Amino acid sequence: MLPAATERILSELPDDAQVLDVGAWAAPFNRADWVLDLMPYETRGAMGSYGPRDERFSAKTWVVRDICDRKPWPFADDQFDFSICVTTLEDVRDPIWVCSELSRVSKAGYVEVPTIEAELIFNVEGDGPWLGHDHHRWFCDLEAEGLVFTHKLHSIHDDWTLRVLPRWREQMALEDHLLGCFWEGELHARERVLLGPQEHAAFREELRDRVRAKFEPSSTELRVKEARDAARHAAALAAKPARRAAGNLLGRMRG
Repeated sequence: MLPAATERILSELPDDAQVLDVGAWAAPFNRADWVLDLMPYETRGAMGSYGPRDERFSAKTWVVRDICDRKPWPFADDQFDFSICVTTLEDVRDPIWVCSELSRVSKAGYVEVPTIEAELIFNVEGDGPWLGHDHHRWFCDLEAEGLVFTHKLHSIHDDWTLRVLPRWREQMALEDHLLGCFWEGELHARERVLLGPQEHAAFREELRDRVRAKFEPSSTELRVKEARDAARHAAALAAKPARRAAGNLLGRMRG
């Protein structure tokens, strides 16, 4: 969680406020009274924890549950004064449902997701030649009405023009990696649905514009990217006759 968000929550929450942490297994928020997660209490904290030193939740208030199973969570309406859901929505299959249940069971809260720029970092943590973390399902963004989730297209990973390069990543502050949103009453969320090649291409162009707006590629980097794209296009054109001939040969053999 962003340090400024942690400080604000701890400074503003009264001691008797009931707090829920959703998706807390890897790094629980120790101020939470209840936790809801797919993973068990006994294996919590793979990435540490944050907030106060002592945990307010316990094994009895740690609920193991698939948060996306489309069944109401086992809590009453407005049972919690505050809920948090940090770096979880980008992972799960139905973040819209999770946001609706957060709104139902809590009066207010805070969610945190990776920025789009963070999702475009090439070979993040040395995991492999793709953009962002390979287990993330969604691009997450914030609009005036609330959160917007867009399916993370497979086609982005081979597009050199979308990559946030290592030298650019070094310029990024923590706030460039994480996007936080405090909400009260209702956490609005929607999916941006992309239909067909044209909308997919338009979205990739939006991503490209964001990268260029945030990071200034050098003229050399732009020339290298353009040369790679041209070489790939030429290779694809050259391969067409060979594929056509192979297809014809296979057809004759079958005939």
